[in-house]
Amino acid sequence: MTVATLSSKGQITLPATARRLLGFAAGDRLAIETREGEIVVRRVRDFFALDGFLGRALPREVERKAMSRAVAGRGRK
Repeated sequence: MTVATLSSKGQITLPATARRLLGFAAGDRLAIETREGEIVVRRVRDFFALDGFLGRALPREVERKAMSRAVAGRGRK
């Protein structure tokens, strides 16, 4: 176990051994969660790395028309 010190600004430095073990690198985005009195740190995937995750995108104009129809339909009930 490695011990880190909390700074006056509420910051800690993740020990190098833990960073290497988890594959964390400078610039990685990390999510901080609290669970049952503990802090959990995990890597957050880059939003742009999800490109194509939902399938192939429709052409921009088709997307705009669908969005306009959806917005226009919200006022009708």
